[in-house]
Amino acid sequence: MTNKLVGKMVIGQSGGPTTVINQSLVGAILAARLQPNITGILGAHHGIAGIMKEDFIDLTTQSLEQLELVATTPAAALGSVRLKPGKAECEQVFEVFKKHDVRYFFYVGGNDSAETAHIIAEMAREANYDFCTVHIPKTIDNDLKVTDHCPGFASAARFVALAFMGDDRDNRALPGIKVNVVMGRSAGFLTAAAALARQNEGDGPHLIYLPERVFNVESFKQDVRDVVAKHGRCVIAVSEGITDSEGQPISTSGERDSHGNIQLSGSGALGDTLAALVKSAFEGKKVRVRADTFGYLQRSFPTIISPIDAQEARAVGKFAVEHAATTAQPGSVSIRRLSSVPYQSECFITPLASVAREATAMKDEYINAAGNDVTQAWLDYVAPLVGDLPKMGNL
Repeated sequence: MTNKLVGKMVIGQSGGPTTVINQSLVGAILAARLQPNITGILGAHHGIAGIMKEDFIDLTTQSLEQLELVATTPAAALGSVRLKPGKAECEQVFEVFKKHDVRYFFYVGGNDSAETAHIIAEMAREANYDFCTVHIPKTIDNDLKVTDHCPGFASAARFVALAFMGDDRDNRALPGIKVNVVMGRSAGFLTAAAALARQNEGDGPHLIYLPERVFNVESFKQDVRDVVAKHGRCVIAVSEGITDSEGQPISTSGERDSHGNIQLSGSGALGDTLAALVKSAFEGKKVRVRADTFGYLQRSFPTIISPIDAQEARAVGKFAVEHAATTAQPGSVSIRRLSSVPYQSECFITPLASVAREATAMKDEYINAAGNDVTQAWLDYVAPLVGDLPKMGNL
């Protein structure tokens, strides 16, 4: 393979949108415009699905003003997709690339997107077709391997922290028991971010339950009773992915998504189940119990964008294109934390196979021994990413 490929590039977005996914898109577009060997910039409508239909938008004609507006707008500007293509679909994609003389493919997404990029990269290698595929990381779940953290996570974490700050004050004004269900199928990073809401002794969330630990119903009931006895109220953060000792979800809608995964968010089923458990924990006593499911709000909410998240999302898109255009080597962009105070990071490339399909989860050192809260080590990790939060006033 030559060191520099000459031809068009295609960029697509996949999976759940984030508030900063378009920063990565714009970072890649602007970097590509500076590369003389990239002869055209095509955006795929709805990712792989759009490529198979040859449904492209010409990104060379967008004005800088329009691109910068798109960069600060939540959700996927090109449209996203939940399609998990097999080999046949990837072969179809590869044929479209050859037809349009596409030599570069950038896919913004999570580990399934990295797997798709990996399959296409292997096909190009086997066909001896000069081609470079680079995966650009994105996920609010923060569960990609290798990277210190994922673009999209910090802003969603900021939303969660702010939501709990306000909700805790509401609960303090009218005491009761409040359950908030947060996204995170198998990784508790986003739910754990609720701990950033605490500023003073007694602030909620008072209990945090993550999918990395078995959820025991009786322990949960006792935890809630203990907190209410101490504070007269209780605010609870719960991951949508909590499971019992047999690995079964505590509650689901029963539906499955396009990847075959049981759908966890959106129905409110888990919140209702936990609210019922809380009521049963107080043996008929009248208690004020409420439950909310944050659902999709947390991943594409405007005005709560973390500055670090926006900067890094732009950086990974830019880095992906510069790496591909100068080396023609496939890979996935990752972030390395250089320091937390002051916060500094850098981008680097890791093999696609190291990110594809597999996921990671909260480290043991981030979760307390009882499995119902987080540790200082977690706060030290997440706080620099989320940024400064507003101070709550007290009379």
